Amino acid sequence: MTLRLLLLFLPLICSPAQTIAQIQRPNVVLIIADQLRYESCGYAGDAKAITPNIDRLAATGISFDNYVVNTPVCAATRATLWTGKYASTHGMAVNELRLNPNHDTLGHLLSAKGYTCDYIGKWHLWANQAGRHKFVGNAFCPPGPYRLGFDGFWAAYNFNHGNYNAFYFKDTAERHEIEGWGPAHFTDLAIDQLAHHAQTKLPFAMVVSYSPPHDPWAKDNVPPWWYDRFKDVEFALPSTWSDVPDKHMDRNTNPKQWLNKWKANLPEYMRVYYAMTAAMDEQIGRLLKAIDDQQLERNTIVIFTSDHGEQFGANARVFKMTFFDKSARVPLLIRWPGKIPAKRRSNACISSVDVMPTICGMLGVGFPDSTDGIDLSDSTRVDCNCEPDFALLQGMGHTFQWKDGFEWRAVRDQRFTYAQYLVDGEELLFDNRNDPEQSTNLVGNADFAEDLTRLRQRLIEKRLAVHDEFKPCTWYRDNWIENRVVLRGAKGKFHREMGDDVEVDTAMAGPKSVSE
Repeated sequence: MTLRLLLLFLPLICSPAQTIAQIQRPNVVLIIADQLRYESCGYAGDAKAITPNIDRLAATGISFDNYVVNTPVCAATRATLWTGKYASTHGMAVNELRLNPNHDTLGHLLSAKGYTCDYIGKWHLWANQAGRHKFVGNAFCPPGPYRLGFDGFWAAYNFNHGNYNAFYFKDTAERHEIEGWGPAHFTDLAIDQLAHHAQTKLPFAMVVSYSPPHDPWAKDNVPPWWYDRFKDVEFALPSTWSDVPDKHMDRNTNPKQWLNKWKANLPEYMRVYYAMTAAMDEQIGRLLKAIDDQQLERNTIVIFTSDHGEQFGANARVFKMTFFDKSARVPLLIRWPGKIPAKRRSNACISSVDVMPTICGMLGVGFPDSTDGIDLSDSTRVDCNCEPDFALLQGMGHTFQWKDGFEWRAVRDQRFTYAQYLVDGEELLFDNRNDPEQSTNLVGNADFAEDLTRLRQRLIEKRLAVHDEFKPCTWYRDNWIENRVVLRGAKGKFHREMGDDVEVDTAMAGPKSVSE
């Protein structure tokens, strides 16, 4: 009997829970770091990195070595992971916006197939106010449509990176304060849930979204024993450092601040960053051990990634929101014992829009036609001709403010990155294979004229295909957003194909605690 026939007749003879259990759909554990770049992992060749558990994931599954996030900033990437849509499509042009709930998300699609969908850690898709991150109305996403189908166990917060001042909410506005280092407690919660799921034997999808290694990079924001491992490690300024900051950067361009703060402190910031990464890796090791201890490993897909990287002064920039590899290129590791070959490395031009449909493909779950990404589940096992030729990257503006002048678009294939700024039309072309630090702009080099023409045309065609008009940042505010709530995107108003739409209240202030 085929699986399709089995799915048809089982409901006639079994309860829904029994039906799902007998099908034995694989579980999913998706681990998300914050601001971890690809090159700062041991498996990627960084000798200073202490990441044995991340490295073990790479050794027992597949690494997509060319994976990039389409819009290298927190909220846009997270929205893309759950919707499979570009920032221009889902409308999260800057941080601190509220994502419209009328998308068919990964949580919706898996819940409809009987999965319990848990979410633990940082959410960053709820607050519609820039700042006031600890205010309950911004920090607590209440039960309902704005949780995007993650309606199982919920222990989350919208935004916070004080790892020793961590907190979360469950299903009420009561703030749960954490004693000690926050990521360790979130791991405890995840381990408890794994034990629960092992008992029920029903399929589950769990997201564990960590804060590290996001700034602030202060030694009191990381366990002291991990800081001590790096306190004497030398970190030099990157080879592409300049005493003059990039004019297209959206923040930190004050010349005195650039030298007195960033140049002076970058080595120490990197020590803390690497200590944070190592401390997070330790927690990932605890998660992997719990999966093994609960005998879930054979039927659980483990995915590890990050929402964006970090420049640390490279290419005359800090932070993120740029097409340079240190910001856009992040880990994507997938382990599925018995299904995905160990130690597999792929050069596919996969990007964050492809993660949701690829997960659905691995699970045999359909996804809507409105999804921008494609199912690359076959690429987890073998090289195939289904892989895209390049990835589209979008810089919609400032990281979180409505300020014009920082917009860009780019395409990245297996060899080149081509980018263009809106404000002055400046173009950049980098040969990533021969210039991995992206130090030499090849736009004026006649030897690369054909490559420039080809990539320029690809960018134009891709933008047209996804209705990306490449406008100033404030245009998105004026045409898509009301009170920092997203109402529409490049393809118009949102509509769920596989569920019911809900009314969006732009005046929603969110619940308040008694102290507020």
